[in-house]
Amino acid sequence: MKTKEAYRCASCGAQTLRWQGQCKSCQEWNTLEPVTVTKKAATPVGAAASKSKPVVLEGLVAENVSSRTSGMESLDDLLGSGLVPGAALLLGGEPGIGKSTLLLQLAGSQAKLGRTAVYLSGEESLPQLKTRAERLDLLGPGLLAISTNRVEDALAVLDQPNPPELLIVDSVQTLASPLAEGIPGSVSQVRAVSSELVEKTKKTGTTLILVGHVTKDGQIAGPKLLEHMVDTVLYLEGDRKHFSRILRVLKNRFGPSDELVVFTMKQQGLEVVDDPATFFLGTRDPSLSGTAMAMAVDGQRPFAVEVQALVSKSFLSIPRRTALGFDTNRLNLLLAVLEKRLRFNLGGYDIYAKITGGLASKDPGLDLAVISAVMSSFYDQPLPESSVFWGEIDLNGQVRPVAAHDTRVKQAGRLGHNPICHSGTCATLADLQRVLFGKQ
Repeated sequence: MKTKEAYRCASCGAQTLRWQGQCKSCQEWNTLEPVTVTKKAATPVGAAASKSKPVVLEGLVAENVSSRTSGMESLDDLLGSGLVPGAALLLGGEPGIGKSTLLLQLAGSQAKLGRTAVYLSGEESLPQLKTRAERLDLLGPGLLAISTNRVEDALAVLDQPNPPELLIVDSVQTLASPLAEGIPGSVSQVRAVSSELVEKTKKTGTTLILVGHVTKDGQIAGPKLLEHMVDTVLYLEGDRKHFSRILRVLKNRFGPSDELVVFTMKQQGLEVVDDPATFFLGTRDPSLSGTAMAMAVDGQRPFAVEVQALVSKSFLSIPRRTALGFDTNRLNLLLAVLEKRLRFNLGGYDIYAKITGGLASKDPGLDLAVISAVMSSFYDQPLPESSVFWGEIDLNGQVRPVAAHDTRVKQAGRLGHNPICHSGTCATLADLQRVLFGKQ
């Protein structure tokens, strides 16, 4: 047995490792008293006989757990089977992208279906939550909220005789557990808080949604154990200067892991885009040079997106190369192939390329559209009005086929686009140049 010294509040019982004048839980002054905490030593491997024995899976009677609808049909399709009782979900995204708004809408949808949803916030006060819920028209008897930074309060909600069907924790980095050392948000605290909550919800059948902060690189903060522990990992992304948001599945034990849902941000909250195929095109003018339409695929959904390029004379010793919506290094690679294989002299030009609508994509099928837009701007000639492009460009100037080719063809045909330029119609960049501009 090991002992250590800690401090416990005489008013509310909260525990901390360091003495401080004011208790963070109850805000009372001079109430922390020193206590001795006893920790059990770890049991050596093999010291106790294991109670778990292997069983034959063929004869195992599996539990038939029926999922609950989320109240949003697109979200049910994204998750595969709606909200599964006892499942744990992790939602990540940049600050201000709309995570809290989306989850508050989800909680309100559950309340309107006659279920109980509890929204636990460690970042907002109850008056703030009510103001936002009132603006979104979500208030109802089934929507409950609690503002706390103690994991014990969340566990108390689950220990009720009738636990809620949905518990949202916003965010896991704001909660602290007395079983772990460190401040809220530290690796030890995030591990302890998430472990306690996931274990409790699996026993009660409550669906748990944890909100996770992200790092400056866009990764979900905290230990990777957090992502392994939950059943589903979701990521909400988008540009805060645009109205579009994309909810993407990174991991899913109950359904597909490559689905996504497109939302648009409005005053009443996030609304699902029913047909996102042409959502990112906006008001496109095909009579202008330097624009090409690409059929991109993200997950399993095809999107028609506009790729724009601007090639202008440079007065700098090192011309600019700027890309928005895709990797700048990929743009530099494509320009090098264009200079080498088609003898383009781009050394004295600034070149800018972007995907309109605030969409960011890593689809290699955009290569052909980027090259076409650059060539269109260089010659100052518009591309055919209904043309659409997809294909990967290799270092030899060959157009390679990309994934989901049949899906792209079907979607392009549904939208009425012709000609369609891909690896089957333009095998090389020389073919593309001849077809579009009649040049050898």
